[in-house]
Amino acid sequence: MEPLEVFEDNGSANLGIVRARFCPIVLLETFLQIVGTSYVERLVGALQNIGKMHHVVVVYYFVTMDTEKPQFPMRINKYLALQKLCTRREADKLIEKGLVILNGRPAVLGDKVQEKDKVEVKWRQTKWRYFAYYKPRGIITHSAQEGEEEIKEILPIEGVFPLGRLDKDSYGLIILTDDGRITDALLNPDRAHEKEYEVMTTEPLPANFKAKMERGVDIGGYVTKPCTVEVLGERKFSITLTEGKKHQIRRMCGFFGLATSHLLRKRIMNIKLGGLKSGEYRPIQGAELDAFMKSLGF
Repeated sequence: MEPLEVFEDNGSANLGIVRARFCPIVLLETFLQIVGTSYVERLVGALQNIGKMHHVVVVYYFVTMDTEKPQFPMRINKYLALQKLCTRREADKLIEKGLVILNGRPAVLGDKVQEKDKVEVKWRQTKWRYFAYYKPRGIITHSAQEGEEEIKEILPIEGVFPLGRLDKDSYGLIILTDDGRITDALLNPDRAHEKEYEVMTTEPLPANFKAKMERGVDIGGYVTKPCTVEVLGERKFSITLTEGKKHQIRRMCGFFGLATSHLLRKRIMNIKLGGLKSGEYRPIQGAELDAFMKSLGF
């Protein structure tokens, strides 16, 4: 594949092109900041490798960003979110209630903030809730279809939502909260937070299982990032990932021709399942919560 080429466009945005040799495919999206250039290049390679298209051109359009320093002026709801005071949606609600002051006057929706502007919030929520929850096997994390059950239908806690998901046949640790600020900080793939799982397979693990899994395996046009694996038995192992592709562990096992019979998530960062039983939950608080929030940048 040819290297990425970048061209200036009116000084405000960049046009990036990833080239390969034959028929082009063109994607006009503003997703580069989210997925990154390397992902686009892997996507091109994946499409070629699986034979869906022999030669690809990917075009994407994106606003130039300086990740070290915020770009001013910016919308006031984005400013409040970057200050980690609330989410953008919550900021809009505070603004509508007249609780946000910009340079001595009540802010209005759509206001732009300059770097030297003074922004005050008269009130914001200071007591968010966080829970470690043991999702039972057979329960959908959210968006259940007819005939299925999801967490909110069986959980006796009102007003919280799951951070991330476990598929229906997987079980174990899910973090529940009403704090929307931390969603991106926890789930953004660029953050590379550790998640630990315990897995059982239907057949014995091959001799080269640990070494190959830790180096990364091809799960259909994508090679997984390095991880940590500990073999616990003939058909049992633990794995610590810093990414979360769909059905990743099952697909990694599939690389060896193995199927999984049990898949338990034991840990997310410093939050452990501990002694919780299926369907039980506990509050995350004290030093455990402090360490968790600090790792997320709060």
